[in-house]
Amino acid sequence: MEISLIEARDLSEAWFLCLRRTLADGYKYRIERGSYAGQHRKELDMVVVKITNPGTRPLTPDVPAGVPSPTTMEYIESYLPYLMTAHRAEGEQYTYGQYLEKQIAEVIKMYNTDGYNTNQAYMSVGNEGSIYLEDPPCLRGIDTRVRYGKLHYIAYFRSWDLWAGFPSNLAAIQLLKEYMASEISVEDGDLIAMSKGLHLYEYSWELAETAAGIT
Repeated sequence: MEISLIEARDLSEAWFLCLRRTLADGYKYRIERGSYAGQHRKELDMVVVKITNPGTRPLTPDVPAGVPSPTTMEYIESYLPYLMTAHRAEGEQYTYGQYLEKQIAEVIKMYNTDGYNTNQAYMSVGNEGSIYLEDPPCLRGIDTRVRYGKLHYIAYFRSWDLWAGFPSNLAAIQLLKEYMASEISVEDGDLIAMSKGLHLYEYSWELAETAAGIT
C-alpha cells in the first residue's frame, strides 16, 4: 500500500493535485461490488490531503473553459442539510446528518464547557448495521482538534469519488467547520482528509485529464 501525501493551499488546488496524482499513480481495477459495478476505477491506495486555507473562496474548483464544473455552490448549499440534520428524504437509506446532528451539538458543548484540550471530540458516521446497506456511508467520521486558536478537522472516507464527491463533500464539510468554529469562538483551521478509496470512475478519466491539464 502506497501512501500519497498531498498539501494544498485551498480546496480547488487540493482537487487538481488529487486529479493529477490519481491519474498518474492510481491503481486501475474492475469494480466487483459497489457503485458502477463492472466498470473500472483508478484509485490511490491511501491518501492524506492537508488543506491549510480551506475557507478560501470560491469553495468550488476553477475548471478550464469547456470542462463542466463538478459542483456548484447552489448544490453545496442544498447538500449542507444532508450533512447537518437528521431529515431524510423519501428513498434515502441514510443521511450523514442523522448520525452527525446530535454529535455536532455535543462537540460544541464539550469545547465550551470543558475546554479545548481533549481528544474526545470525534463525530462518527454509521453503525453496526451500515455494512448491510446497499451503499454504506462513504464518510465514516470527522475528528476535531482545537489547537493554536483554531478548529481543525480530520475526516475519513472509506470510499471517495474524486471527480464529483470530493469537491462537494469538502466544501460542505468546510462550511460545517466554519459554523462550529464560530460557536466555540475560535478561528477556522486546517482541513485534513484521508481515504483508502479516493478514485476516479472511468467515465471521468478524460474529463479529469483535461481539467488537470494533462491533455
